[in-house]
Amino acid sequence: MTKIQREQIKDKIIQDIASIEKEILDLQEKTKPIAPDCSLGRLTRLEMIGEQQVNEHALHEAQIRLNKLKYAIQKVDKESYGICAECEEEIVFGRLMILPESTHCISCLSELGN
Repeated sequence: MTKIQREQIKDKIIQDIASIEKEILDLQEKTKPIAPDCSLGRLTRLEMIGEQQVNEHALHEAQIRLNKLKYAIQKVDKESYGICAECEEEIVFGRLMILPESTHCISCLSELGN
């Protein structure tokens, strides 16, 4: 991986971290407790609880991705970044630009069943 590619990935990670942090703040607002008598228009309390559960799941997933991105930003300048944890081959640059927190190449990921 070239130095320019590493810088592009680093910029992408920084952008993704900022975006996820904003998303987490929005989701935290959406997962606050629902008042017993609260209803919005035609939404019933049951529908609101269902929506809250979906938002709680999304919040959990966003927090996991944020942790992975924070780990990736620490590793991006090291030689081991961008190397598959399974086969030790280089992960394709395009994959890292889409998912900079990737630790496996597509081939190994499909073999692992993820």
